[in-house]
Amino acid sequence: MSQPTTPEFLTPASSPSIEEGKGWLPVLWDAVRGVKHDLTTGSVDRALLLLSVPMVLEMVMESIFALVDVFFVSRLGAEAVATVGMTESILTCIQTLPMGLSIGATALVSRRIGEKDPERAASAAMQALWLGLLLALPVAVGGILFARPLLSVLGASPWVVEHGAAYTRVMLGSTLVITLLFLISAILRGAGDAATSMRALWLANAINIVLAPCLIFGVGPLPELGVLGAAVATTFGRSVGVLYQVHGLMRGGGRLVIRRRHLRLEPATLLALLRLSGSALLQSLLVMSSWLVLMRLVSSFGSAAMAGYTIAMRILLFAQQPSWGLSHAAGTLVGQSLGARDPERAELAAWRASFHTLFLLGAMALGFLVFAEPLVRAFTTEADVVLHATRCLRIVSCSMIFYAFGTVLPHAFNGAGDTTTPTLINLLCSWLLQLPLAYFLSKTLGLGPSGVFLAIAFGYCALGTLSAVFFRRGRWKARTL
Repeated sequence: MSQPTTPEFLTPASSPSIEEGKGWLPVLWDAVRGVKHDLTTGSVDRALLLLSVPMVLEMVMESIFALVDVFFVSRLGAEAVATVGMTESILTCIQTLPMGLSIGATALVSRRIGEKDPERAASAAMQALWLGLLLALPVAVGGILFARPLLSVLGASPWVVEHGAAYTRVMLGSTLVITLLFLISAILRGAGDAATSMRALWLANAINIVLAPCLIFGVGPLPELGVLGAAVATTFGRSVGVLYQVHGLMRGGGRLVIRRRHLRLEPATLLALLRLSGSALLQSLLVMSSWLVLMRLVSSFGSAAMAGYTIAMRILLFAQQPSWGLSHAAGTLVGQSLGARDPERAELAAWRASFHTLFLLGAMALGFLVFAEPLVRAFTTEADVVLHATRCLRIVSCSMIFYAFGTVLPHAFNGAGDTTTPTLINLLCSWLLQLPLAYFLSKTLGLGPSGVFLAIAFGYCALGTLSAVFFRRGRWKARTL
């Protein structure tokens, strides 16, 4: 009986190492195809390109989920957009769980791959998946049961609580799917195989883009579910993406392959992962919970301010995808280089990724300053919403250059296994600076939502500056895993 085959464009090719004589276009094509390379040797810039291109495309695909939801749901009015924004803020907080575990998984897997030990890398990957499932299950159940109270706590209007609770239940109930999506992506990135996750997100988004408007507005035999339709389409698309990722982990010929022997629990590996993920979870919680508080503060100024903030942040998050791709690439290269006992290459990779990101975000910031209003009007024509979204986009754009260092270098710390330093930096910048400043500017000085936007910009500036100062000290090079 013949085995099913995967289409050629969805199957990674293989090659032994980074070829120095190759031009940039062939390397770019290798990156999209997922050609296997030894990332611990050869040009750092080529290694960053091989890793970051599929990672950027993966991040863009993930961000498109939110953009698609907001784009179609905005046709239902500001209250519907506020429902999406508030639910996303809860999910952002919940995602600290898979994000924290992902940091530990990437660090451990990349270190083992750098040490040329794929067997222990596969064991670490499986332990991360078991841990993620065990922790995500009660969170998903709690989200389904307490969707309405959570919306009320965030200051949702009566309409949002009444009509948006079903959307929130479905999205929070999909925590298991989101956790697997995050964790498997992190595992594949740590192994240097970002292309598989990229293809999974392409597939998931194609499904979501087609299904979302059909379920929101009711096309053909499909029911008109309104804002709930966006949640159903997103969850279904992500679930299919996870199935594709699992197929990538289980098949032979990949950089990291999970076999039946890896399914058993291994206390030593599990403890190592928990040690790494402990402060990483706190790190993610500090960042994401601060965004939840900011969301609550903005919502106190009404649904128009909330909708404007939601649209502006979706645009900004979409634009930041290249920086996140380079950040994850830097983290993987730092981990693999330290595993290969080459700390100089690890440091070079982090700084090169930071400066590449600086130029990318600087160019985008200029574009936002000039074209903020036309971009916002692609999502909504409501005057008050446009006003708040445009202000948010322009104010936060002014700090994008600092954000280049604030996004890449924390990932470099994490890739080295030093999760404590970025945790302390985030504590200082998010909770001791950004949140008090947001309240002072918006409430005490009476600047309203614009005060919150200014606080976000100041927080980005502080994060980038402190990350660069501490990374330059180099203590992260001595971390052992």
